Amino acid sequence: MKTDHHVILRVVAKPLIPIIALFALYVQFHGEYSPGGGFQAGVISAVAVILYSLIFGITPAMKAVPPVFAKSLAAIGFLLYAGVGVWALMMGGNYLDYDVLFNEPPGGHMGQHYGIILIELGVLFAVAGSMLSIFYAFAGRVTEIKDEDW
Repeated sequence: MKTDHHVILRVVAKPLIPIIALFALYVQFHGEYSPGGGFQAGVISAVAVILYSLIFGITPAMKAVPPVFAKSLAAIGFLLYAGVGVWALMMGGNYLDYDVLFNEPPGGHMGQHYGIILIELGVLFAVAGSMLSIFYAFAGRVTEIKDEDW
């Protein structure tokens, strides 16, 4: 009969991981009004998956969030960030000049508002995907430690 001596960690981590993910969304969407933003939210969301893998194992974590998804997320984040900058250039402004995005009259704030949101989403995706890809690269290099190795 195998005993699971990690039962307390598993019981505590199961409700904690969704709370961490929810906090990442809070940091993301309140980043323009308070401290936080895409980078912090990306790291926090990656921490939720990393905590899952530390408690439940790297293999179940890679099944829940596959490495190809993490790499794709990082690429999408980079493309979103760069795409907003190129969009501003194509509209006649400078790179990441949000004011020209929607051809609004001077003093309009729609371009500024949506430009920041898109940039911060790009940073969130790029950071979360990159952090998970780096973690998977390091965690996948060794076999899992067995209980008898402790």
